[in-house]
Amino acid sequence: MNISDEAVKKIRGLIIFAAIIIACFWKYDVVISVLAFIFHVIFPFVLGGAIAFVLNVPMNFIQRHLFPEDKIEKRKVIKKLARPLSMLIVLFCVIGIIVLVMFVLIPQLGNTFANLGNSIQAFIPKIQKWAETLFHDNKEIMNWVNHLEFDWNKIMNAGINFLKNGAGSVLDSTIMAAKSIVSGIATFFIAFVFAIYILLQKEKLSIQAKKVLFAFVRKGRAEATLEVLSLTYNTFSSFLTGQCVEAIILGCMFVITMSILRLPYALLVGIVIAFTALIPIFGAFIGCVVGAFIIFMVDPIKALIFIVLFLILQQIEGNLIYPHVVGSSVGLPSIWVLAAVSIGGSLMGVVGMLIFIPIVSVVYALFREVVYLKLKQRKINPADII
Repeated sequence: MNISDEAVKKIRGLIIFAAIIIACFWKYDVVISVLAFIFHVIFPFVLGGAIAFVLNVPMNFIQRHLFPEDKIEKRKVIKKLARPLSMLIVLFCVIGIIVLVMFVLIPQLGNTFANLGNSIQAFIPKIQKWAETLFHDNKEIMNWVNHLEFDWNKIMNAGINFLKNGAGSVLDSTIMAAKSIVSGIATFFIAFVFAIYILLQKEKLSIQAKKVLFAFVRKGRAEATLEVLSLTYNTFSSFLTGQCVEAIILGCMFVITMSILRLPYALLVGIVIAFTALIPIFGAFIGCVVGAFIIFMVDPIKALIFIVLFLILQQIEGNLIYPHVVGSSVGLPSIWVLAAVSIGGSLMGVVGMLIFIPIVSVVYALFREVVYLKLKQRKINPADII
């Protein structure tokens, strides 16, 4: 029986593939160490790609609105400077936010935490009085409550003792921390420079990547790959933009309404809710629990008012703001959003919650296209299926 050359190539490829899989399972520890080394080497470039992706969203927005193509088409100098100027504006905005956090918000948060310590100290006698009324017959609870105390000096001493005894010698810890800081700064610098290069040369890099793709992959598969990548980029950018804008709006709403109602720690709670709102579905409720606990230490009645306020603002945000800001850009039904958040949180924590919704949305959109294509091939109208 004669075997064609094509069949021989396929059999040879299967044998090589099987041999590689067996070798990987046999020496899995070596494979893991090699993969870890490779990831360590390419991590700055992966981080740079992620930074470029995030910065590209506001940069495109600024370039579209400040330098529209129809108005600068004949102005070659402005056309060349449009992208660098847009990137500089984005970088100045990022630096401005960092400066704002360092010189405005951090001192205010420091004062808030200092006042919080005083509030906890003042709240402990109230707990002891309530416990006396409720549990005066239970000696164990009364003994525990009467020994409650909050002393910043003891907390600081405990932290210093932990650093001295539990975390190893101070010198070793300092050297390791210095090495980590230097390594982290170097990695971030390389990643940042790589991100700038990507943003300035993205069209050229895109053309080069397409040439490589079409050179090694069949035309149909290459075109399908480009469609999937385009869908992925649009979904991720829309989700990222909408989620950030929605979180900022929600945080500002809490700061304003809490200030009007004279609730304590308005700025701190607003910032906490803005950050936690980046986590879909569950995030704002985490911020609510933290905010309610902080306010409860000052005044339980105001904590109850805060919870009612949270429920009202959450309804406004969920029914009015979120649909208009994020809209249907992700295109994922609610049940699959919940599933994506749960799976992403289980696998990768908070980062998984953020990235799994657009990932699942892309998979959902592709699978839906395949289903409609199969129905069309079988001459079945989707509207007729009930």
